[in-house]
This record gives sequence, structure tokens and C-alpha cells, in this order.
Amino acid sequence: MMDILHRIGIENSSPTTVYDALTTVDGLAGWWTEDTSGQAGEGGTVAFRFPPVGGFDMEVLAAKPGERVEWRLVDGPEEWVGTTIDWQLRQDGDWTIVLFGHRGWREPVEFMHHCSSKWGSFLMSLKSMVETGTGHPAPHDVQISDWH
Repeated sequence: MMDILHRIGIENSSPTTVYDALTTVDGLAGWWTEDTSGQAGEGGTVAFRFPPVGGFDMEVLAAKPGERVEWRLVDGPEEWVGTTIDWQLRQDGDWTIVLFGHRGWREPVEFMHHCSSKWGSFLMSLKSMVETGTGHPAPHDVQISDWH
């Protein structure tokens, strides 16, 4: 199994603020995709759509305020089936450190490479949203190929 891993620091923020961006529909729509719906708290399911290419449904496995969020794919691309996505949050001075993992890829297919780049882009959108109030969610995200 392979994992996509990223680390970002979000300046002048708290883990609670970042946690809210990961566990509310409005927060998620502000940095990942505007087309977000569902219940973003633990035990809920969140639907993320990326017109025109498709989307994902995620079950929220864990939501520990200010510390950790974990999702499991319940519907979406075949390559994502069986994968989990998690965020570990911690304070480091004026920074919130976010350790991100998209875990359990069966093999490093080209789509995994694409997703790694897109996750990096969207994590920078999360950083921008928390630091400035403005993220770059789909459809306003950086386009890196015809897969969007």
C-alpha cells in the first residue's frame, strides 16, 4: 500500500480554526470544492462534487476537535476505494501544523500522481482560506491537466 503525505503550516491560526475548516460544510466548500453537502461531523457522510469530472462521498470516521479528522471513501473513483484521508493538527508557536495523509493506495498509478499534486494545491487553498479568509476551491482551483 502507498500513501500520499503532505505537511503544511498555517500561520496565525489555531488547530480549532483549522479543525472547523475540515468539519463544517461551509469550511470544506471554502477550500476544496464549492459543491459540498452532507454532515461533516463524526459519523456523517459528506459529498464532494467536481463538475464535470465527478466526485466522492466520504464517511467521517473520526473528528477529534483541534486534533484529528479522518474520512473513508464510500463512493468515488475505483483507485480511491478502500483509502482513507486524515489530518493530524497541532500547535507550534503561531503556526498550526497540518500532517495530511491519503492512505492505502493499492499501487502508484498515474491518477495517484495527479491526486498528490491536487492535494498539495488544495492544502494551499486551505492555508489561504484560514490565513486570509479566501480559499481557491473547485471550480476556482489551479488546473493541472484535463483531469482537473
